[in-house]
Amino acid sequence: MDALRVCLYVFAGVTLGTWLVSVLTREYSWVDRIWSIVPVAYAGIFAGAAGFADARLDVMFALVALWGARLTFNFARKGGYAPGGEDYRWAVLRERMAPWQFQLFNFFFISLYQNVILLLITLPALTALEHPGGFGAADVVVAVVFAAFLAGETVADQQQWAFHREKHAGRAPTRFLQTGLFRYSRHPNFFFEQAQWWAIAAFGVVAGGPQWTVVGAVLLTLLFVGSTRFTESITRSRYPEYADYQRRTSAVVPWPARG
Repeated sequence: MDALRVCLYVFAGVTLGTWLVSVLTREYSWVDRIWSIVPVAYAGIFAGAAGFADARLDVMFALVALWGARLTFNFARKGGYAPGGEDYRWAVLRERMAPWQFQLFNFFFISLYQNVILLLITLPALTALEHPGGFGAADVVVAVVFAAFLAGETVADQQQWAFHREKHAGRAPTRFLQTGLFRYSRHPNFFFEQAQWWAIAAFGVVAGGPQWTVVGAVLLTLLFVGSTRFTESITRSRYPEYADYQRRTSAVVPWPARG
């Protein structure tokens, strides 16, 4: 059975499974719980289809596995896998929607659309599978850039974790993080997360030239644009001083602060 078909079967099973479990448990973050796991499986399926003998595919799989391990650890230490570890934004959204509207949103956006993105972001590995052989200087550059983005997200998440621990203990000097990488971007972890998948898309371009499989990275970026706006609307309602932070600091791309 070809690798893409296997991935489509996994996609169908995961989509149906996360939706059913969300309805049964009335928790709506099950896609979040598999977010860092399923892309690793997809990348492994494509690398395995080449017998783990294609250098480019093997490197892509290894990098995605590192991404998944790091993100899984960070999600777990924040309690994401614990009962009741639902994304706080879904509770806010449920208050703004009728129950039937939220259930439609749950199926079509939370379960279906987000799982579509999880599959699409790994499809540059399909391009690499269709254009086997070779691992040149361009591949090395992309791999090093990916590793740099992975390190950046690791630092950003650690700074955020340390700040929230200080805040929980009553020792944080401000009500939201504004130092470290967060001095240059309000969401540096969002930036590095997206950038890693643009690097994966770049592997596909290196392998086969301009490819439609970059659509996954495009849709992931659009997802983050909407998510960032929704998250910040909630933050502004809680912390009026956040508006000044928005004025001074780049939204996503790290950049020197203004004023």
